[in-house]
Amino acid sequence: MQLSAGSRLAHFEIVSSIGAGGMGQVYRARDHRLERDVAIKVMTGLLAGEDQLRRFQREARAIAALSHPNILVIYDFDTDPGSGVMFLA
Repeated sequence: MQLSAGSRLAHFEIVSSIGAGGMGQVYRARDHRLERDVAIKVMTGLLAGEDQLRRFQREARAIAALSHPNILVIYDFDTDPGSGVMFLA
């Protein structure tokens, strides 16, 4: 799923694309609840099978369990109610 600038996932507004990899696409977004910029990772639509969804959830939990200045922080892990897209922020 390719998102364009101005698209919304929950309370996040997509600003621009950062890059894409084997499991998903990453976007720069604005968190309108807390007024901060974040990175949003969205699963690639072709990979949205049950195993891949579980892997995406494990990735979120593993990152959330870490605490180090050189490792990103998970702010949110959710599914957008309008589109059903699962994402990490």
